[in-house]
Amino acid sequence: MEYKKPPLNYEAQAKLLLKRGLVADEAILIKHLKSVNYYRLSGYLYTFRIIDDNGNHLDSYYPDTCFDTVWQRYTFDRQLRLIILDGIERIEIALKTKLTQVFSMKYGAFGYLDIKNLPRFSQDRHSIFITKLREETQRSNEDFVQHFFKKYGDYHNDLPLWMATEIMSFGSLLTLLNGMAEQDLKVIAREFNLNVPILDSWILTLSSIRNICAHHGRLWNRELGIKPKIPSGSKYAEWHSPIETGNKRIFGVLTIIRYMLRYIAPQSAWPQRFMNLLSQYPEIPLNFMGFPKNWETHAIWKYHE
Repeated sequence: MEYKKPPLNYEAQAKLLLKRGLVADEAILIKHLKSVNYYRLSGYLYTFRIIDDNGNHLDSYYPDTCFDTVWQRYTFDRQLRLIILDGIERIEIALKTKLTQVFSMKYGAFGYLDIKNLPRFSQDRHSIFITKLREETQRSNEDFVQHFFKKYGDYHNDLPLWMATEIMSFGSLLTLLNGMAEQDLKVIAREFNLNVPILDSWILTLSSIRNICAHHGRLWNRELGIKPKIPSGSKYAEWHSPIETGNKRIFGVLTIIRYMLRYIAPQSAWPQRFMNLLSQYPEIPLNFMGFPKNWETHAIWKYHE
């Protein structure tokens, strides 16, 4: 089927939204459409579209759908992404630190160049990883990179691991972790009272969420494409009692960040910053984020008190 919708100027976009039932001042709406793409904004309008008896979303909005409410959700989502990025950044730095310590102490500064030390890699996967890491190194403008190659470049083509992890992307970090021996990963996982499959799953999800945030994607009411594993068993009762932790929406990711920060930075103000964000936007429907009723009694979230 050929796509035949024509492009619309700002004025036509505003008139279309008003025609569909959006309550807004046309001039103000046009002003916002000039700074936020119509298609991006439509993602925040989706939950306001009327649903017919067959469960189909119509191209019209429920009565009294106000642009101010839609814009509030957009600004909330923007601030939510910043808070989540901050939490993921702390986790990423902690993982790099722990990985560097465990791996380099066992295999040496350049042990990652030897595939025998990364038994979960195929030869091709290892070659691709090294190639990408070298590309990241070449793009780096860090002074320590220039200094290292100026002093040791006659002998070395690669950085020692503790330097390489500093310029390594989250994607490369994930790849390196995926290649490590399970016994080495167990040492890292124990730092968070986790097993390896759970840690693997969480890092994959956090990497996906980080990419969404970095590209300014809608997050607050998104169903996760890569769902994290939720710990189970009596050892992890706090994930299930008194509140069950879902993994389909962002509440599960927020709970993972909260959990990991307990081990990384127990005095962090991150939980309170998130609570403050919720208090600034009391009209945001938390059910769209996967928040269960009485979520404040969740054993992991009670630690913010």
